[in-house]
Amino acid sequence: MDSPQQPKRVNPKNRDPKHSQNKLSAHPPQKDAYARLLSQHCSSRFTSYLEQCAKDSLQREGNGPGPGLKTQSDRLNTPQRQRDQVFYDFSDSSDFSPSSMKNKEEESSLCLYMEKLSLQGALDDCERKPGVTDRQRRGPRRDTTTSHDGDIESGEELATLTPTNAKKHQKQQKKAKDKDIASKEPDPLVGVWTPASGQEQEKSKAKNNLPLNHTAEKKSADGKLQQPSDKNKNKGGRGSKKQLFESYMTAEEVSHGLKRGELLQGQLRINPKKYQEAFIPSPDDTPDIFLEGIEARNRALNGDIVVVQILPREQWKVVKSDCEEVSESELQTERMKTGQRKAERPQGSDVNAVGQCRSNDEPVSRCQNLTLTDAARKSLEEPSVPQHNGEVVQKTAKVVYIVEKKHSRAVTGFLKFLPDKPFAKFSPVDHRVPRINIPLSDCPDNFRFRPDDFAGTLFICRITNWAADSSFADGRLSKTLGQAGEIEPETEGILTEYNVDFSEFSDEVLGCLPRNLPWTIPPEEMMKRRDLREECIFTIDPSTARDLDDALSCQRLSDGNFEVGVHIADVSYFVEQGDALDTLASQRATSVYMVQKVIPMLPRLLCEELCSLNPLVDRLTFSVIWKITPEGKILSEWFGRSVIRSCVKLSYDHAQSMIEAPEKLFSAEELPPVDPVHPIDEIHQAVLNLHAIAKNLRAQRFSGGALRLDQLKLSFTLDKETMMPQGCFVYQYRDSNKLVEEFMLLANIATAHHIRRKFPDLALLRRHPPPRAKMVDELQELCDQLGIDIDLSSSAALHKTLNTTLGDDEYCSARKEVLTHMCSRPMQVAQYFCTGFVNDEKLFRHYALNVPLYTHFTSPIRRYADVIVHRLLASSLNCGPRLQLSTAEVEKQASHCNDKKTVSKRVQELSSELFFGVFVKECGPLDSEAMVMGVLDQSFDVLVLRYGVQKRIYCKSIAGLDSFRHHKVGKKSELTLLWTPENLENPLVEQVISIFTLVDVQLKADSAPMKYSAELKQPEDSHTQK
Repeated sequence: MDSPQQPKRVNPKNRDPKHSQNKLSAHPPQKDAYARLLSQHCSSRFTSYLEQCAKDSLQREGNGPGPGLKTQSDRLNTPQRQRDQVFYDFSDSSDFSPSSMKNKEEESSLCLYMEKLSLQGALDDCERKPGVTDRQRRGPRRDTTTSHDGDIESGEELATLTPTNAKKHQKQQKKAKDKDIASKEPDPLVGVWTPASGQEQEKSKAKNNLPLNHTAEKKSADGKLQQPSDKNKNKGGRGSKKQLFESYMTAEEVSHGLKRGELLQGQLRINPKKYQEAFIPSPDDTPDIFLEGIEARNRALNGDIVVVQILPREQWKVVKSDCEEVSESELQTERMKTGQRKAERPQGSDVNAVGQCRSNDEPVSRCQNLTLTDAARKSLEEPSVPQHNGEVVQKTAKVVYIVEKKHSRAVTGFLKFLPDKPFAKFSPVDHRVPRINIPLSDCPDNFRFRPDDFAGTLFICRITNWAADSSFADGRLSKTLGQAGEIEPETEGILTEYNVDFSEFSDEVLGCLPRNLPWTIPPEEMMKRRDLREECIFTIDPSTARDLDDALSCQRLSDGNFEVGVHIADVSYFVEQGDALDTLASQRATSVYMVQKVIPMLPRLLCEELCSLNPLVDRLTFSVIWKITPEGKILSEWFGRSVIRSCVKLSYDHAQSMIEAPEKLFSAEELPPVDPVHPIDEIHQAVLNLHAIAKNLRAQRFSGGALRLDQLKLSFTLDKETMMPQGCFVYQYRDSNKLVEEFMLLANIATAHHIRRKFPDLALLRRHPPPRAKMVDELQELCDQLGIDIDLSSSAALHKTLNTTLGDDEYCSARKEVLTHMCSRPMQVAQYFCTGFVNDEKLFRHYALNVPLYTHFTSPIRRYADVIVHRLLASSLNCGPRLQLSTAEVEKQASHCNDKKTVSKRVQELSSELFFGVFVKECGPLDSEAMVMGVLDQSFDVLVLRYGVQKRIYCKSIAGLDSFRHHKVGKKSELTLLWTPENLENPLVEQVISIFTLVDVQLKADSAPMKYSAELKQPEDSHTQK
């Protein structure tokens, strides 16, 4: 349903007092006096005189007379306080229909035209000057105040055009007029309809955001900065060539600044959807510190450890609603714009943000209803004071030093040929990385002559330099990956970007491995260990696993209790401290698991053979053996090096079948090869006993305050030859998984206590800080408004809530997934640390497990942290050498393990996304129900229930949508979608989108390689969707 054409509007930017004010000094004095007189006098004679002046001026410029000056003069003579009052005279959105606005527009169009005419030339001149900063362009902040001579400074003085700019202005005016007719861009205000088609707004908003606290400079076509004029040198210019980025502080300045608390250090996080936005964690429990624009980041990339300087308070952000933030100065500007639209805010309403959108208008600005309220002013003065109206003050900063370049500076992307240039342009796939100039000598031989042949070719580039006077970096091509959209080139690109070492192991490293193969345990080593080869010990792993690093045993004792053992591959026996293999393993720190392959931490001879606890062969292990009651109470504990012989390799499916059929007699054909020494029934009974004990241990853990936030995980079935996805499914976490998990946790906790006692300042442990209190409070407020009875006071209370308050219908599990996702946001990341570096033992705690001490001991084949723990354990038991690392070295390795673990998780996620994108392309479109997880002002996130993936749906890209509006009360955010019915005689179909709303979506492949999107399906016309 097409909406009627909107009346032409005057671009509010041209009426911005901050754009006009500081231009007064650049014009002749009489014109400044003209503006001052205009703001002071209201006599009819003076008005007539001004009308005649305006007529003469317009006639000279060829624009004809301006008969509406009386209206303009009257408006300018309105006291500022009265004009401010008018700003709140908004009614609902119906006031902005074309019919209701027509008369208002006719009355005010001439006066607005006069003001626009007078401001346009001065504003355009200012914007063309490369040395003029955004702050200088707007002019000094000017609130309505009384000057020393008693004049009212309203900030709305008019600047006039110089004769030399008249012709240029006419062209610009015509161009602006044509643009206005084409776009009809409305003011950023409450109650304006915004189109429901296209995603260009998301891109244009990021592109048009001005950099924070930096000079706005004009660049030439090749990306180089143009030299500023001499007159601008006095306005902050730095010389003949302007720098886009500030020079870094010296290490000494940074050190002193950090000690004095004037500077802050943290890890830079750049928003992948809005690359202009970046953050570093706040040292206190306040919102993250915000860095706006690439200039504020000062050439730092995502993940880098940086030092920042907090900007002045007037440049801090006031966050109004979902991810919307504006500075105080922007709020003042938007207030003036809003007032000129004669808007009225509903009295007594607690609605914080309402945005209404219609299909024929241009998207509204990111800042809606941006009036600086008293609460916002107070929070600027006292930023630690929480606000109750949805406003939060967020500190802003700029990077002054890069401590560590964590980002690899390697990116994947595409080449673009530039005629008459000695370089090509490299466009990274990751928009958080700048475009890069590449020497033509690095490009393929025929790229210069046939550049289109390489349009779909994926390359790897490494940044070598990023000059302070260029928005483009310099780099060198590293490798041609292949055709974009193919799995292997894309996979290699992911690994390279995240600096995952997937190279072959060197001869030096392989030389550290045993050379006499097949390898057998030396007799002298056998004598030092506890021989458990006759015990019924078995592994339970995924069916495709080849690195088997843990095994279990369970034997009933004569007194009715059990002897339960956890047996872990003894990697530290093969990896000696300080050799080439150890050095490489410490650098890789973890194995990286992708959908189709594993990038191992250790050579495959160790991972899959010598260390792997394969069945029917002798293997070296580290064991923890408990005497335990059927209820799960531990009576005794033993640590030591051992030798085992696994009797069978069970998969999780095999173990689950045994748990679900306790009375069944399994045949040999139903299981993998089994050691004849141990009958199948013995193995079956051991699994059942372990399951029974594990259930009791689990119940004790959760009653004691443990928390588990399970999130859906997507798994694939692959073609064995092509390794392409044939199908996908949501991985099921079942009792067999829980069985193994309980005993691994028990072993890790026991080991943590042991090494902490033996090495109080050297132990490598793992801690999990509690969630951020402020985010927990916000989540509690949101859940209260949603009617969810949730208790976030402790991990135990939260776990109970997640398992008891979400109903028992078919969608209760989906609601639990959504709520789990919401509860995950305030959670902090668990981290390795050295006990000698954390003074307060209370900080050792693991929040989710609710235990005082925890470490990783059970996966040394794939985690280097476990190797260090094994060495500490061996040293404590006098069965291994002392750890050759200092406290500082252990802490440094712990930090490196944290980084690599984060990278490994991200690469695994990207691999899954890559394969699912291929699956959608090959098998799509795919239909599924979805549940809304979060609502923003122009988009919402859904959990696709059939596949467990999360996608964002943008309202402007929804086909068949007539309009939409956003409504927010407190923390609760809703979107109302109005669909065009199939029968145009029927009313619009209304669909309300809020958290937990069920919707139907269709997943479709995008034009970009490996990308897909979720499209919202239109509801039935016959009823309103709620």
